[in-house]
Amino acid sequence: METYRSFAQVYDMFMDDIDYDAWSIYLIGLLREYGVNEGLVLELGCGTGSMTQRLAASGYDMIGVDLSDDMLEIAQEKKIQSGLEILYLQQDMRGFELYGTVRAVVSVCDSLNYILEDEELLGVFSLVNNYLDPGGVFVFDLNTVYKYETLMGEQTIAENREEASFIWDNYYDRESMRNEYELAIFIPEGAGGLYRKYEEVHYQRAYPLPRIIRLLEQAGMEFVTAYDAFTRDQPEPESERICVIAREHGK
Repeated sequence: METYRSFAQVYDMFMDDIDYDAWSIYLIGLLREYGVNEGLVLELGCGTGSMTQRLAASGYDMIGVDLSDDMLEIAQEKKIQSGLEILYLQQDMRGFELYGTVRAVVSVCDSLNYILEDEELLGVFSLVNNYLDPGGVFVFDLNTVYKYETLMGEQTIAENREEASFIWDNYYDRESMRNEYELAIFIPEGAGGLYRKYEEVHYQRAYPLPRIIRLLEQAGMEFVTAYDAFTRDQPEPESERICVIAREHGK
């Protein structure tokens, strides 16, 4: 499952089209709507800490968990520059451990799509339920089946900049609902216009919402609602990303 080794070096640069400020406002609005105005909040799959920092700046006591030490190294550098108090832990979300419970758990940027098996996702949900305060809130997003099948499919994405370039080849298997990204990154090295090539393969899986609800309930959680991401509207057949809200429902 470990990914983003070399891509961590240029991740923020190639994600600069994402409006993290608007995304964080939406996420904070959901947390407050469900009674989480302060306290400990855990982010699973925190990456380079772009969302973690915004939540910390909004007054939450943040813990960020990610498997990639390269991504966390960048997150730590950002933390030092910002002066914010954030605890980062290098852990696999399929087996994360905390010292106590938290008010809420969040996971954004389709991090949970990287969980490839029902049993493993059930395990993540069970751990979340275990580490949430009584009635605590779990907010996460997922890329939809529609997005993988229709919009990503057999696509190639390429971007060329002076600082770095990448080619992203995408393949989706409808039967297994698995999506494979073959990523080639070209990063300048030294003088003379030379580039070093790095290659990574990423895997994600699509989950229909009814399956997500079933797994949440199996984990002991209460499914609250799902939205078409960044709205308060119910998901549509052509929704590209959904936001799911669940609650701790007894250990």
